Amino acid sequence: EVQLVESGGGSVQAGGSLRLSCTGTGFTFENDAIGWFRQAPGKARVGISCIATSDGSAYYDDSVKGRFAISSDNAKNTVYLQMNSLRPEDTATYYCAVLTPLRFNDIATMGCPYYGMHYWGKGTPVTVST
Repeated sequence: EVQLVESGGGSVQAGGSLRLSCTGTGFTFENDAIGWFRQAPGKARVGISCIATSDGSAYYDDSVKGRFAISSDNAKNTVYLQMNSLRPEDTATYYCAVLTPLRFNDIATMGCPYYGMHYWGKGTPVTVST
């Protein structure tokens, strides 16, 4: 059974940093796409970053480019999202999701396909205050 568990969310002041973790079980962590999505109150869930575990190629939405960094530690079955220079508009519940296996790696240009993700975690909340 595939499971994803997010951790690392919390409350931080604007300009601060957080590191989110997504630990997966039940799949190989060798040829997958793992993405971070977020959903602010009253808004749709959107993709912000994605990584291919086979080669580390990564995608960032413009809203987080230059501030967030995604990485994968395949030995630990964990993907991280380092979030720096946080802004109040980053306040949301953050979810990770996996597409496994990844048959065609176009992650760097296309990101993770929202409707193509196979499994989702339950989310971790992030609150950024002014």
